[in-house]
Amino acid sequence: MTTMTKTVAMAAGLALAAITAQPALAQNTAATGTIVPGLGVASFDAVIANSNAFRNAEQQRQTTYKAQYDQARTRNDALNAQIKPLVDKFNADRQGGKVGQAALEQQAGAIQQIQENGRAELQRILQPVSLSQAYVNEQIEDKLNDAVKAAMTKKKVSLLLSPDAILAVNGGAYNLNQDILNELNTALPSAQLVPPAGWEPRQVREQRAQAAAAQGQAAPAAAPAAQPSGR
Repeated sequence: MTTMTKTVAMAAGLALAAITAQPALAQNTAATGTIVPGLGVASFDAVIANSNAFRNAEQQRQTTYKAQYDQARTRNDALNAQIKPLVDKFNADRQGGKVGQAALEQQAGAIQQIQENGRAELQRILQPVSLSQAYVNEQIEDKLNDAVKAAMTKKKVSLLLSPDAILAVNGGAYNLNQDILNELNTALPSAQLVPPAGWEPRQVREQRAQAAAAQGQAAPAAAPAAQPSGR
C-alpha cells in the first residue's frame, strides 16, 4: 500500500482560486513564412478566456459569490485539519511495522471516506459558483459562432483550423484569434453572472430531453378505447 503523505487537497479544481490562468491569446499574424491565402488558425478556448465577458465575470464572481468561497475555504481547512492527524498516524503505523495490514487498510479506508465526503460537501457549497461559470460560458458560446463567421468573412479566410490540428504547414496561416475576439467583444460586451432560478446547463438540458424522448418512444401506444356494443 502506498504511504499516505499528503492531506486532502480539495481546493484544487473547485474554483477557490481568485482567477485561474487563462490560455494566452497569440498575437502573431502568421505561423512561419508567407501566409497561405484563405487559411487561418484560431483557438476558441483562448478567445473565450480572453473575452471581456469572461474576464469581467471572473472578477465579479469573487464578490457576488464571496459567501460561498469563504464557506468552502473554511470547510476545506477544517477537513484538512481533521484528516492530517489520521494520515500522520497511518504513516507512523505503517513505518513502525507493528500494525497489521488489515488495520492499515481500515485506517486508509476511513481517510478516503472522509476525503470523498468532503469533496462532495465542497461541491455542494460551490454549486452556485459552478452554475454561474456554466451560465456565462454558454452565453459566450452562443455568440462565438457568429463572431467566427464574421471574422473569417472580413479576413477572407475560407478554412479555419485549430492549432492542435496542424501537423505541418508549408507556409503560414493567418492567426484569427484577435479578429474573433474583437467580434465577440462587440457582440457580447458583458454576460449575466447569476443564472435565473431553475436554470440548468445546456448539457443537462440536452440529456434530459434525450431521456424524455427515449422514454416516449419506449412507452407502448395507448390502447384504443373500447366501443360500446350495439344492441
